[in-house]
Amino acid sequence: MTGERGATGARRPLADESAQGQDALGLEELERAAMLAWVSENLTLVRRSASGQRILYWSLGICFVVGLAAHSGGFLLRSSATTEPLMLVVDLLYALGWALWTGVVLVVFLEVYPEAKKRQYKRALDAYEAAVRDRVQTGGGQAPDPVGAGDIWTRQYKRALDAYTAAVRDRARAGSSQTSDPVSAEEA
Repeated sequence: MTGERGATGARRPLADESAQGQDALGLEELERAAMLAWVSENLTLVRRSASGQRILYWSLGICFVVGLAAHSGGFLLRSSATTEPLMLVVDLLYALGWALWTGVVLVVFLEVYPEAKKRQYKRALDAYEAAVRDRVQTGGGQAPDPVGAGDIWTRQYKRALDAYTAAVRDRARAGSSQTSDPVSAEEA
């Protein structure tokens, strides 16, 4: 046929793979063994780097610093550049720096901060669900009604409203010259 299969029908290894002794990562045996040994020693760091946002944060930090330096350097060189080709390079450096550091700021507000908040809410939700599971396992075996969780807020709201109403009533009984609204009186 085309020479890809041998006489028995088995696929032959590519010539460069067998000649160099490399695996799928492009590493030779010794390099692969050294890499696996290092990974086994630093497994928590490797897992954190692979699953976290460490690479994104480092690249954003480097871009921010380089962008701010280029922006500042371009600004400082603007006044000293007199010839046209040099002025063009200085303007490009200034614009590149400005674009880099403002782009990083945008990415932080549009991508990093919302993802961090999402992870924070997910952790809080996981903690709540774990507490409910623990309560069900140790308690009577009945999960609290998720709608009933709002009852706590309703009770707290009613307590606050009762305290507010009592404060208004006390001021009215005292006949003070102050306004009958204790909240607006405190703000003034």
